[in-house]
Amino acid sequence: QVQLVESGGGLVQAGGSLRLSCAASGRTFSSYTMGWFRQAPGKEREFVSTITWSGPSTYYADSVKGRFTISRDYAKKTVYLQMNSLKPEDTAVYYCAAGEQSGGRWPRQYDYWGQGTQVTVSS
Repeated sequence: QVQLVESGGGLVQAGGSLRLSCAASGRTFSSYTMGWFRQAPGKEREFVSTITWSGPSTYYADSVKGRFTISRDYAKKTVYLQMNSLKPEDTAVYYCAAGEQSGGRWPRQYDYWGQGTQVTVSS
């Protein structure tokens, strides 16, 4: 069992930066692939980025590649999403997720979810 708590969301102007954190509890954090998804009003939840438990390897949606960076701290059981050069279209609720499938890009591939944190980018 893994519990996830996101933090770090907020309001930022276009071009600005935010760093999201996802703190995990549970003994097996190190063996899970961790992912970030987002959901804007009226839209489906979409993949943002994922990081595997070994390597680790990282993957990004094309829309955020080169602007966002995912990382994980095994000792702190925390996953981060550094978001730079933010755009208004990045506005969404951002969710952290944990799953066993390496490199998963679909919500159904993840077993545990956080409550989400709001990111709003003003133009």
